[in-house]
Amino acid sequence: MVSAYLYLFKILFVLAKLFPQKEKVSFVVSFSENTKYLAHEFEKEQLKTELVFLCRGKCIADFSGGKGTVIPFETSGFLDMARSAYHLATSKTVFVDNYFGFLSVVKFRKEVQCIQIWHAAGALKTFGLEDKSISMRTRGANRRFAQVYQRFDKVIVGSDIMAEIFKRSFGITDDRILRTGIPRTDFFYHLKAEDPVFHDMTAMSQSGSDEQYGLASEVQTFIDGPFASKRKILYAPTYRDNERNTNQLHLDIDQMKNELGAEYVLLLRLHPAVRDGFVIPDQDQGFAFDCSSYSDINQLLLISDILVTDYSSIPVEYSLLNKPMIFFPYDLKEYGRERGFQADYMDWVPGPVAFSTTDLIKLIRHNSFDMKQVAAFSSQWNRYSKGFSSRNVVQYVIKSCGLR
Repeated sequence: MVSAYLYLFKILFVLAKLFPQKEKVSFVVSFSENTKYLAHEFEKEQLKTELVFLCRGKCIADFSGGKGTVIPFETSGFLDMARSAYHLATSKTVFVDNYFGFLSVVKFRKEVQCIQIWHAAGALKTFGLEDKSISMRTRGANRRFAQVYQRFDKVIVGSDIMAEIFKRSFGITDDRILRTGIPRTDFFYHLKAEDPVFHDMTAMSQSGSDEQYGLASEVQTFIDGPFASKRKILYAPTYRDNERNTNQLHLDIDQMKNELGAEYVLLLRLHPAVRDGFVIPDQDQGFAFDCSSYSDINQLLLISDILVTDYSSIPVEYSLLNKPMIFFPYDLKEYGRERGFQADYMDWVPGPVAFSTTDLIKLIRHNSFDMKQVAAFSSQWNRYSKGFSSRNVVQYVIKSCGLR
């Protein structure tokens, strides 16, 4: 089925190349955050360039109703496939934020740049050519993956350490690395400039000075509502294949409520496959809140006081806020064996590690955090993300691709 889809897409793309090239930038999107900030920056430039968003899955809702053309991507609809092929074949620049199989069968015009804005600002888990699942793929599948990676003319990074990871994971050379910083990290710098007190971040959203960086009403509730006086713990665990559609968390919410509920509330950011089977117990309502459907995780990072996660790259962005983190890798050995890590886990994490809810509660109560460790982590992973990343990327594209 994959081969048939790619063969049909290749035919449509070849036919679409018969049409003239347009003043157009196409985004192939699976995670909307970076694309939203780049699109906002393109609009500020007031170019004649058309913006096209080819959206995989539910992220299409983040672009519907705005400026630009929005099309569902990788669906069974022939018309959507044909329109996608046309826009990709007639664009001057193509941004992608993930692995997309179509790249293995298309050949862009010589002057077109395909730029990878990877959906993670950092990486602990192995991926790409270092992914442990390579041994289970067919020879054809591995060849297709390698072909996709070679289509990336540039890969955007926020640090030199991530550049080295991409070079290994995609099999690319340093001349393909674009050290502009990660677009979605601009959010934190804009708010810093407006008001350095992160718990009172209401000025910009109330003034409407820049909707892109204002606070959404869904998180405003935790700032000036009945929970304003309580500290916020954000729990954002990594998705695991063996926990699909589970209705259990390894975090004991009831124990946390009993021991921390007087001072804290718990915000949950779960993967959709987990969220669909999970319901907060009645006795924990008012302490725990499912925020998994909130459109922008940056907003949740901003209002939280402590982040609890495991193998995610979220700590890279969160470290910009200089707030404490706790790591809860309850299945560390098993997960490391199945997925593989870029570095030793205990050396990588910029915070204390807990293997049980009891340990987690103790760390929170004792305020056991080394903020110098967080600052060093941020300096290492956010070297080029200094608040102008979106502008850096857009200016590079305007100059190198001749956009008007």
